[in-house]
Amino acid sequence: MSQDRTAGTRRKLPVQKRSLARFERLLDACAEVLDEVGYAALTTKEVARRAEVPIGTLYQFFSDRDGLIGALAARNLESYLERVADRLEREAPDGIPGVVELAVDEFVTMRRTITGFGVVDFGAVGQDHILEPTLDNNTAVAGRLRALTASLTGAEDDAELEVAVRVALECADSLLQLAFRTDPQGDPKLIAECKRVLNSYLSDRLG
Repeated sequence: MSQDRTAGTRRKLPVQKRSLARFERLLDACAEVLDEVGYAALTTKEVARRAEVPIGTLYQFFSDRDGLIGALAARNLESYLERVADRLEREAPDGIPGVVELAVDEFVTMRRTITGFGVVDFGAVGQDHILEPTLDNNTAVAGRLRALTASLTGAEDDAELEVAVRVALECADSLLQLAFRTDPQGDPKLIAECKRVLNSYLSDRLG
């Protein structure tokens, strides 16, 4: 049986430029180590060594390893949402198919190009509340996506949209995981099927 766990926390947010640089360097190092050894073998000691900062500096920012992972997941989510928002503004997609296309494409691009994203995208195995202490990871992500795309989906009922986006995200999560298990670069046929399933479901659900 899986255990519902809440991730560790960030001890403090960096304000000064030098502290912010160290904070980002630690997250970059964390992503590198994740790609090399995986989630289970990652240690704060190795992350600090790779980032070339004292271990005490890491613990100034993060309570523990889970806090570090949570900060990386949060950075990944913010980056993803920024990329989606930028494309929404530039391309002004017409309805659900356009939103699905760019949302899936941006996730796939990040999975292919962003260090550590294949191990920790917006969460981690066994850490179900790594983004928000009161919400599981997919619910937190769905809420942010719903707010970003609500005006483009045509849904009139916010409660209906909430359920639809939540279900769509669960489907996308499972299908894209399958696509990248099948092919390290993401099986194109399965990615296309993911888009087809999401378009069919959301178009039917939201009209």
